[in-house]
Amino acid sequence: MTELLNHSFTHFTLDSIKPKYGRGVETRKLISRTAHCVLTEDKKLAVVKNGKDSLEICRVVNGMWQTSGGWGKIDRENAVDAMLRYADAGFATFDMADIYGPAEDLYGIFINRVRRERPPEFLENVKGLTKWVPPPVKMTSSYVQKNIDISRKRMDVASLDMLQFHWWDYANSGYLDALKHLTDLKEEGKIKTIALTNFDTERLQIILENGIPIVSNQVQHSIVDMRPQQKMAELCQLTGVKLITYGTVMGGLLSEKFLDTNLSIPFAGPPLNTPSLQKYKRMVDAWGGWSLFQALLKTLSQVASKHGVSIPTVAVKYILDQRCVAGSMVGVRLGLSEHIKDSAAVFSLTLDEEDVSSIKEVTSKGKDLLRVIGDCGDEYRRA
Repeated sequence: MTELLNHSFTHFTLDSIKPKYGRGVETRKLISRTAHCVLTEDKKLAVVKNGKDSLEICRVVNGMWQTSGGWGKIDRENAVDAMLRYADAGFATFDMADIYGPAEDLYGIFINRVRRERPPEFLENVKGLTKWVPPPVKMTSSYVQKNIDISRKRMDVASLDMLQFHWWDYANSGYLDALKHLTDLKEEGKIKTIALTNFDTERLQIILENGIPIVSNQVQHSIVDMRPQQKMAELCQLTGVKLITYGTVMGGLLSEKFLDTNLSIPFAGPPLNTPSLQKYKRMVDAWGGWSLFQALLKTLSQVASKHGVSIPTVAVKYILDQRCVAGSMVGVRLGLSEHIKDSAAVFSLTLDEEDVSSIKEVTSKGKDLLRVIGDCGDEYRRA
């Protein structure tokens, strides 16, 4: 049983987005749509949808970037055992990519164990979201199909639950060709839902105007990086497209481990020894520096202590409460560490006005990353 939360956003118009190109009839269709957010009663699941396409996902998504190397050696058997533990605990949505090392292969082994060792109804709850990150070559129908078939084979599924498309260079309009071919594959039953990753607001609007049934856009979004709540969320409210967020705990920076540390003193604090920690430390530097980040961690620690949860739990819940967010990624170091307890606590946590106010008081002192970096995904496209 689900509750349908309907919100009309008639006070927004696409003119507020101020794109750099003309719009026609299709834009008027976008304006007339109403955004829908479908949550289950326990708020653990959300539905992303566009027209007849829909997919139910867990609101806390297991991110598998960590299987690609740089976070410690992954043992396949231990990793798949860990995936089963997450799924058994109700966290049965896994996010991966064709470029995340063995991630899709691990999912294929995992899904086969689910088929053998769990009842059929359990399988219905398991979702595999993958990404396709192609080089900027000519996007022919055969090229697109070939690559999607590779992911289907690796994941051992007849139809991909979600294909999230990434494109490096907007000057090359081949992304529209690719998405049209992906739509054809969806109609053939090889893909259930089409989504994007790291697209900006302007390009998302162009894609929707071209009739591509996008259900979500995966973007970087954390208490430090609130860019998606600016232009992107406006368009998402108008069109019903949802956000799936990553970097929500900033690779572990938003945790007790980094509270009361001074990284300017060599060897005084925890090492930034993973690609994600190094990546999000750069975001901290762009936002306001380590001193302001420490003030944020202290505030989050107070909020966490008040509710009897951890800092990462507060960080994830804060983003799940933002406009248009269907799910947030928590990276899983399969077989090396687990976050099941912290993730479960997200669904029993309610942040009150005092909590939100205290967090905003600190974040308001940081820089506007939309001005510093640009819109969603621009960190990958600007020198």
